[in-house]
Amino acid sequence: MKPAFSVLFLTTLIGAGQGLLVALVTGQWYFVIGATPRQENGAFYAVGAAIALVLLGLGLFASFFHLANPQRAWRAATRWRTSWLSREVILLPVVMGLGVVYAGVHGFGIRPVLMTFSNQKSLDLTMAVGFVTAGAALLLYVVTGMIYACVRFIREWASSWTVVNFVAMGLASGFTVAAAYAAISSSPLTEFFAADALVLTLVALATRSYQLWRNWRAKSPFTLKSAIGVHHPQIRQLTQGFCGTSFNTKEFFVPGGKGKMAVLTAAFVAFGFLLPAVMIGVGWATGDAALLIAAALAQYLGLLAERWVFFAQGNHVQNLYYQARA
Repeated sequence: MKPAFSVLFLTTLIGAGQGLLVALVTGQWYFVIGATPRQENGAFYAVGAAIALVLLGLGLFASFFHLANPQRAWRAATRWRTSWLSREVILLPVVMGLGVVYAGVHGFGIRPVLMTFSNQKSLDLTMAVGFVTAGAALLLYVVTGMIYACVRFIREWASSWTVVNFVAMGLASGFTVAAAYAAISSSPLTEFFAADALVLTLVALATRSYQLWRNWRAKSPFTLKSAIGVHHPQIRQLTQGFCGTSFNTKEFFVPGGKGKMAVLTAAFVAFGFLLPAVMIGVGWATGDAALLIAAALAQYLGLLAERWVFFAQGNHVQNLYYQARA
């Protein structure tokens, strides 16, 4: 499939934004359970949520460039009963709205206690809103991944590993951004975020590597015989049937061929996972904010390349018919 740059930016930006929201809520809970005596102020979470909202907003803005007629974008939400895309269109603004509420209750210090536990720990409004926000963000990962996992005739996407990787890579990038933000703010959560970012980056590397291996080994259930409905034992295509190009031959074939895909695969493994893992590890040990910022930037560039490969690797079944191009 021909990757659309608007979708590349959409999925990577909102993935990082969702991950940052989950990281902030996780960090707040880390204090609630008594892991450290030092607390973080509300401004830290409010500013962090604002950064997440900027990432989510940029992703939403990028999505409009994928629409043929942006004035009718609202219609994308009308098929929510059957379409994962419609569910994403609805859930993304919900996550953003919850992010605004999460930032607001922290920024204005609205912290009424909702529940007190036997160990003298309490659950206040900010933590409750955080749980709902993090849950919605995690659900959005699943919904976004299912847009592609449900396309059964593209075998490279039609797998639960697509959803797993959307979750793992989004959380990895979000926690890396959180570690950089915490280091800049001299927050006691820096080590916590960096440790989680390192683990999540390595988990994402493992799951994405497995999907690459799976796709390399998988065999398509479709053949040229089934594509044209002729079951003769010897069928070969001599011509495309067109004198020029068409939508089918431009939008469903990989630009640059397999060579470009191999280069970008190596690039996203290096810049999306290996290099950030090293920089996060060193940044975790030294507390170097510049190194954690560099890790977040490198990882984002690597994930852009990963998403390009993800879409380009999707081999549409129609390519069986158009495999010989004029």
